[in-house]
Amino acid sequence: MAEANDTKDRILDTAEHLFAERGLGQTSLRQITSHAEVNLAAVNYHFGSKEGLIKAVLARRLEPLNRERIRRLDRLERQGSITLEGLIEAFIGPPLELSRDGGGGSRFVRLMGRTYTEHASFLHEHMRHANEALVSRFKPAFRMVLPELPKAELYWRLHFLLGVMSYVMAGNDMMQLLASSRNAELEEPREIIRRVVPFLAAGLRAPLPEELARMGREAVETDAMSPV
Repeated sequence: MAEANDTKDRILDTAEHLFAERGLGQTSLRQITSHAEVNLAAVNYHFGSKEGLIKAVLARRLEPLNRERIRRLDRLERQGSITLEGLIEAFIGPPLELSRDGGGGSRFVRLMGRTYTEHASFLHEHMRHANEALVSRFKPAFRMVLPELPKAELYWRLHFLLGVMSYVMAGNDMMQLLASSRNAELEEPREIIRRVVPFLAAGLRAPLPEELARMGREAVETDAMSPV
């Protein structure tokens, strides 16, 4: 049993590394088995197919990552102290910490970036399903702390939040360039979180553009005049 687990972990580690380096579509099972020094039968035995292997590679880190995000949200709710800043930190903190763990976490973050550019339909459906529980918990929480935002506008802003988070997780080469010298502070997750949370909160709280605000007022007035 221990040997089987070792083989499975070696396949997962190798696949994660190659998928992150070369892309999911550009990495073959033959390349994975060669680098992992296993035969194709071992991949089929543990994962069934390349699609099954991809799902297992993603689930291995994504599931505990999302559980930790929800655990932090649960803690805020128990304390009765949900703020926008606390909500942002609960959502982005775990992946940012993972991206700087110095081990497989940073590799997994690169892989996650690739999942958004791959064109396999099964992958997009799988990611949607894998994140359903996370989204169902955080979306109403963001609506609660930002009640003034129209629903569509909130979703746009959460989309931008994800973009900032993905960029920061992917690396800080540009930040080091802007800093003109190597700065160890830029590698620290807590320092990154301390700086990015107020930035994101300000964007989420920003006043609506005038045209959108006017459309929102007109919608409210129309609803008020409606007999239904």
